[in-house]
Amino acid sequence: MSGSLSRPHVLVMSEITVDGKLTLKRGASSKILMKYMDPKTEILLHQTRAEYDAIMVGSTTIRIDNSMLTVRLVEGESPLRVIPNSHADLPLDANVMGPDAPTIIAVAETAPPENVERMKEKGVEVVVAGRDHVDYPLLMHILTTEYGVKKLMVEGGPTLNYYMLNNNLVDEVRLIHLPFIVGGADTPSLVGGMHIDSEDEMFRLVLKKHYTCGSNLVTEYDVLNHGSDR
Repeated sequence: MSGSLSRPHVLVMSEITVDGKLTLKRGASSKILMKYMDPKTEILLHQTRAEYDAIMVGSTTIRIDNSMLTVRLVEGESPLRVIPNSHADLPLDANVMGPDAPTIIAVAETAPPENVERMKEKGVEVVVAGRDHVDYPLLMHILTTEYGVKKLMVEGGPTLNYYMLNNNLVDEVRLIHLPFIVGGADTPSLVGGMHIDSEDEMFRLVLKKHYTCGSNLVTEYDVLNHGSDR
């Protein structure tokens, strides 16, 4: 399906520990680790936000981190905020419901109408993309054709990153490496989702750039989408 629909260029950007973790433990905010990023790397993150038309994170990230997803450390406009939320059940006092930047909440057709109305009353835009859950290729198509989004940045957790990769919707990955090991068998890592059965199912990347930004190593990859001739 993703090959037949138009979509934006997609970058997944994330900070990770040496052992590939996003947080200290399940349920912990990623902001705990982000505060150890070099100030120059924080600027890089906000510069990247300013360069993109839209930024997307998942519902769990909003619930745990209460992210603002705005440009604050550099000059530039904040991107359109996009939150997939199938059941329209995000907290109404979440920062993304505020006026700092425009926000789209993507819901399923089966989302309770009263939830949708409460979100609209907060001033955010609600789009329907999928029947029982958010259809990510369809959402990408809507963002491109109805909102003019050409470049989308994903600062997602493991579930959102998996859905985007599994639907062949990611073009680039940029990682900020933090010099820590946190361990934990169930500590969230960069990509969650289903276990794979063979190496044929791996998401293959090509390293295109690596550099230090302050005290942090940054690596940049192109994604070779599996099952696709992109």
